[in-house]
Amino acid sequence: MATSPSPKRVKTSTPLIGTHNGHFHADEALAVYLLRLLPTYNPSALLRTRDPSLLSTCHTVVDVGGIYDPSVNRYDHHQRTFSTTFPNRQTKLSSAGLVYLHFGKAIIAQRTGLEIDSNDVDILWEKLYSGFIEAIDANDNGIPVYPPSETANLTKRFNDSGITLYSLVADLNKDSSISAAPTNDQETATTNGTSSSSSTPQADEDARFLAASQLMGTTFLRKLTAYHTSWLPARSIVLRAYESRFEHDPHGRILVFPEPTMWKDILYTFESQQSSSLPSSSSITVEPKLQSQLQKQQHQVLYVLFPESADPGAGWRIQAVPVDRESFESRKPLPEAWRGLRDEQLSKEVGVDGCVFVHASGFIGGNVSEKGVREMARKALEM
Repeated sequence: MATSPSPKRVKTSTPLIGTHNGHFHADEALAVYLLRLLPTYNPSALLRTRDPSLLSTCHTVVDVGGIYDPSVNRYDHHQRTFSTTFPNRQTKLSSAGLVYLHFGKAIIAQRTGLEIDSNDVDILWEKLYSGFIEAIDANDNGIPVYPPSETANLTKRFNDSGITLYSLVADLNKDSSISAAPTNDQETATTNGTSSSSSTPQADEDARFLAASQLMGTTFLRKLTAYHTSWLPARSIVLRAYESRFEHDPHGRILVFPEPTMWKDILYTFESQQSSSLPSSSSITVEPKLQSQLQKQQHQVLYVLFPESADPGAGWRIQAVPVDRESFESRKPLPEAWRGLRDEQLSKEVGVDGCVFVHASGFIGGNVSEKGVREMARKALEM
């Protein structure tokens, strides 16, 4: 069997990042991109190899090498003994999760301008993990979304696997239209110590990896931007409404927002955190006043009220809260007798002036004023 000449040592004046060559996945594609967002690694060359002697020359190695040791910048997760998870999560980390665990806060602070030790960075760090990174970790580690026992008898209505990021990265492994043509230092890759500057099968593979890294990285940045500029301000609005919910209903079943805002995912998170923080009534003895407060807190929010727009004089909406994040079923739909009615006919049926509509499914309705939707909510709770 012929052997290849000994590869030359890769020369680089910046920290060299190493990962494996061959078939690539979403996790190491993202891990490399995340590192290159940091000043330490920007620009930084990339070495794709499984040769231990070459990997030993790298400043940082991800997804290969059989070592997880942040003190020497090694971030592999394939060891049998590996069991590291993100704080308060159960999903075993991939190389993407490991890099994010150690460098995520620095990346968030750098991209947003927030102080790295601020509460907002902590919140975004946890949200980006649960909302994006964790699914990548699970996919790479073969962890299903649902326990197999719960899906054994289910049949998919259609194939949705082709619309995932994982499938797009898998497609790039086979995309012959992408060839080696690095355009700047950050996009440079080498394999087994040989520069990928000319079009060879291995150089083309490296180019496809860089395309996958770009895909995963830009998606991450879009998520970060959305969470920072939209989700985080919305979280503050929902938090204030959630904390003041007992002002509108003795059982805290109504939220009132002063402006239109995204709220569903945030509300479910607050409710989950509230539920997990409540002590079990069967295991403790509390004063009657405190017990009453605990019982109030255990009531779920049923309706949210908000203006249709920020314009003065805008109409108001009442929306029933879905059973859960993925459900179209409401916890308490608006009364059946109201559904499908409009304007005067609806106002007469409800007994409240200014009613505009109630959807046929009862998930949403409207009134010309805040006072009107408050009355609609109060009456709906009584029915």
